[in-house]
Amino acid sequence: MTADSPSSTPEPGAQPLHCLLLQVRDAGDPMGPHEITSFRRALAPLDAQVRVFDLLAGRLRPQNLLGVDLVLMGGSGAYSAAERGPWLERALDSLRSVHDSGIPAFASCWGFQGMAAAMGGTVVRDRERAEIGTHELALTREGLADPLFGYLGPRFQAQMGHEDRVDVLPRGATLLASSKKVENQAYRFDGRPIYCTQFHPELDRDGMLRRFRTYPKYSEEVAGLTLAEIAGRIEETPKAAELLRRFVALHVRPRPGGGQP
Repeated sequence: MTADSPSSTPEPGAQPLHCLLLQVRDAGDPMGPHEITSFRRALAPLDAQVRVFDLLAGRLRPQNLLGVDLVLMGGSGAYSAAERGPWLERALDSLRSVHDSGIPAFASCWGFQGMAAAMGGTVVRDRERAEIGTHELALTREGLADPLFGYLGPRFQAQMGHEDRVDVLPRGATLLASSKKVENQAYRFDGRPIYCTQFHPELDRDGMLRRFRTYPKYSEEVAGLTLAEIAGRIEETPKAAELLRRFVALHVRPRPGGGQP
């Protein structure tokens, strides 16, 4: 099965799940549509209807969140939350709007970093602690007790591709998981239905390989590895792959007839 293939079909009569995916990608980046497909695959058998909002093009407005059941955030291609600039300030304003809205949100990779920066945390460029491929993570004590993360057990495998990291978590965030290289790998916002992961629960092995084939320069420059070497370091991560579906079951209540065209 490829990353572009849904793993199953929704049950007859099931209500669609109206998702808003906040993207930070250049026009024409093939990983834009691939990201949509990846989130839909990870959410199956739910009928995830994914609409995109381009954070590079403008600021999120309240009307953009009307009818949304779930906000999603993923990777970013060429953009970094460790850099400053007009586009980033607008994007962080948008993420603060998501935080304040009360709408359930799940953020991975750049979204994890962006939400931290938006709410007062610190993001830094740190290639010495870059993580490429499949890595082992350990849950914190709070992670083991967390209703969403607890099923993962003390240690689990997850997909990663980052050179930036969250150095300081924002206030009101609880650390849930760490790796050997990077302490801040997952957190939740206390009192909000918002979870953030440095790793990619939406990507399977095929999806990770497609990312690295699309951005070969990234893997060579950041990890110093050939594509063949990276392929040997990527495994399936079935436990982490359940995270998005479990998040929806715990925190999202789809609204019949919601969403916008």
